[in-house]
Amino acid sequence: MKISQSILAVITLALVIPFGNAYDPSPLQDFCVAVNNLNNGVFVNGKFCKDPKQAKADDFFYSGLNMAGNTDNKVKSNVTTVNVDQIPGLNTMGISLVRIDYAPYGQNPPHTHPRATEILVLIEGTLYVGFVSSNQDNNRLFAKILHPGDVFVFPIGMIHFQVNMGKTPAVAFAGLSSQNAGVMSSI
Repeated sequence: MKISQSILAVITLALVIPFGNAYDPSPLQDFCVAVNNLNNGVFVNGKFCKDPKQAKADDFFYSGLNMAGNTDNKVKSNVTTVNVDQIPGLNTMGISLVRIDYAPYGQNPPHTHPRATEILVLIEGTLYVGFVSSNQDNNRLFAKILHPGDVFVFPIGMIHFQVNMGKTPAVAFAGLSSQNAGVMSSI
């Protein structure tokens, strides 16, 4: 059986390309503290980088997540976001954090994060949480009732929600796999 040159070339490319596309995703420097000054540094991941020699501890610090957010609104919840806008040192780190406060029967209405998976831990209260899978999975609901210390994961891009089932306030913290997860909501 004779194999043509073009078929042999395709087979060779199919075997070589996966190895040729391998790369090292390690950062090129220790950190890239975000700054708003257009004349300062290199533009990386949507932000300009401060000269690393000018970085200070405050670039990696935020204070205030010990204080409850104002839940006096139509959804009876408050999300306090700590991302690259609050901690410039998060630039290029691919992570952020939120504190979510819920009044009794408050909710974090259905929403998505187009750039992040979310992992939520309940600290206080009782929450009903869940997400809906895509059409590919017949839009199934994955839901649980959480108690303090319970953890639930919301996959990237999935519509998800949280509802305080109790007569007392609830508090949760969530980590997101992006310095700027984004949020898409109808509210």
